[in-house]
Amino acid sequence: MTTEITRPTTDDAPPALPPTDIHDRGSADARAATKESLEDYTLRFAPRSYRKWGPGVVATSALGGIAYLADFSIGANIGITHGTINALLGIAVAAVVIFVTGIPLAYYAARYNIDLDLITRGSGFGYYGSVITNVIFATFTFIFFALEGSIMAQGLQLGLGIPVWIGYAVSTILVIPLVIYGMRALSKLQVWTTPLWLILMVIPFAYLVIANPSSVGEFFDFKGQGDGSLSLSSVMLAAGVCLSLIAQIAEQIDYLRFMPPKTEANRRRWWGAVILAGPGWVIFGALKQAIGLFLAVYLIASLDPEAAATANEPVHQFLGIYEQMMPGWLAMTLAVILVVISQIKINVTNAYSGSLAWTNSYTRITKTYPGRMIFVLVNLAIALILMESNMFDFLNTILGFYANLGMAWIVTVATDIAINKYLLKLSPKQPEFRRGMLYAWNPVGVVSLALSGGISIAMFFGAFGPGVQPFSPMFAVLIAFVATPVMAIITKGRYYLRRTDDGIDLPMLDDDGNPSDERLMDLATGIEFERPDMIASAVPGPDGETQYISSLSIATDKTGEHVLPAQR
Repeated sequence: MTTEITRPTTDDAPPALPPTDIHDRGSADARAATKESLEDYTLRFAPRSYRKWGPGVVATSALGGIAYLADFSIGANIGITHGTINALLGIAVAAVVIFVTGIPLAYYAARYNIDLDLITRGSGFGYYGSVITNVIFATFTFIFFALEGSIMAQGLQLGLGIPVWIGYAVSTILVIPLVIYGMRALSKLQVWTTPLWLILMVIPFAYLVIANPSSVGEFFDFKGQGDGSLSLSSVMLAAGVCLSLIAQIAEQIDYLRFMPPKTEANRRRWWGAVILAGPGWVIFGALKQAIGLFLAVYLIASLDPEAAATANEPVHQFLGIYEQMMPGWLAMTLAVILVVISQIKINVTNAYSGSLAWTNSYTRITKTYPGRMIFVLVNLAIALILMESNMFDFLNTILGFYANLGMAWIVTVATDIAINKYLLKLSPKQPEFRRGMLYAWNPVGVVSLALSGGISIAMFFGAFGPGVQPFSPMFAVLIAFVATPVMAIITKGRYYLRRTDDGIDLPMLDDDGNPSDERLMDLATGIEFERPDMIASAVPGPDGETQYISSLSIATDKTGEHVLPAQR
């Protein structure tokens, strides 16, 4: 009996070949995963045939994902706690670290069209080792989904009188139909909503600066809950909260992997888009944090000293300023619209990226593909529980703790690319992610992550005394930066590649250094995939010929019969 082959449903997807008897050996999980991932490329390389967007569209879509209002809360929280000067310096320190570490990650994603999990596999962690970092990233997505959902619930309560607990549920359920269709739907949503979002966000700040110039002086004089004097520990505590956002680069990369090939003709536009939408996201994020603090200080100092209770809530921040400019009903309407648009723009990205992370990890461990939508629901359920637990009241603590894990992961991978690949040349320069080509575990990344994350978290909880406690994120950066090359030197780079030959004679890259668009047939699904996604199967064809299998299909191969033997 011949198995029916599921064909792609998108116009530019790789065409399926006619069914033959070879497909009887295909995996049902591989075919199911292929059908769904032809839209969002959940587990694998994003092929050139799908990447039809220009650099500008990809960059706009990626930057649409940073529309979140959490930055306004973060800026207000750290400013109210530590004062304006310490908060601004903390924001600047975090922005520099995030920008520098984001450059190599964004470049690899855009150049080789793979997400951060696939980059992490070949940058010190191994095929299964990167599951650890996937869980770290998935945690980031549901924490920030819950944070944004809480902000939307506050807006719905203030504007429409909807109880907060119902608002939590509404903000969660609203995202589900929007995130089903992957990159195609998300790119349209982000491009269409960005102009309105920018206008609604910028107007209040501009109004205060022009109509109330004294607000600028009040802003810089604000002392917060302390004496407001410059304090290194306060700066580092503020930076630690902001550094929790470092994992945002992974969500930027979920868009950047769809960049078109880099050529001489589009070189400047390509680089501009990669830098702006990759590490450049933090420039916009830092500005939003500073604006959030600015609005909060105005509410506290100029309107109502008791406003400190809600000055860290974006809906109150914007409503308070809108009310100075227009009738109350219009101010309320615009504040709620801004909150809803912002929440939707970021939380479709949180739900999408979180589902990719969970699905990728589950499929690798179990060799079973459950469908991405299963993990959309899982991620949203966890976020809803956090919201109902009122996580907003513990924001600084949650983000400060998470910053240590995020820093340990991101800095380890960025250091492996910048130092181990380019300087020490102990890590293979071209990223590898396919099963069979990588060792299951690589001590370079895993040990560096354990040391960096473990020590910095212990420091965060006071294990080394209160004097160094505020500096835990900086120690996470330093330990990861030192441990990653040291581990590569100790292991002599032996645990990066299990094989150096994937059994395919075609070149991996084209003349411009971009991933090749040559196609080979996947023996498990009967669908043609592009060269970088393919590997030779250990099972020869009926006449002894070489057969090929996609990274997606080999990931769901429970028998392991297609995995090539290790090369000595």
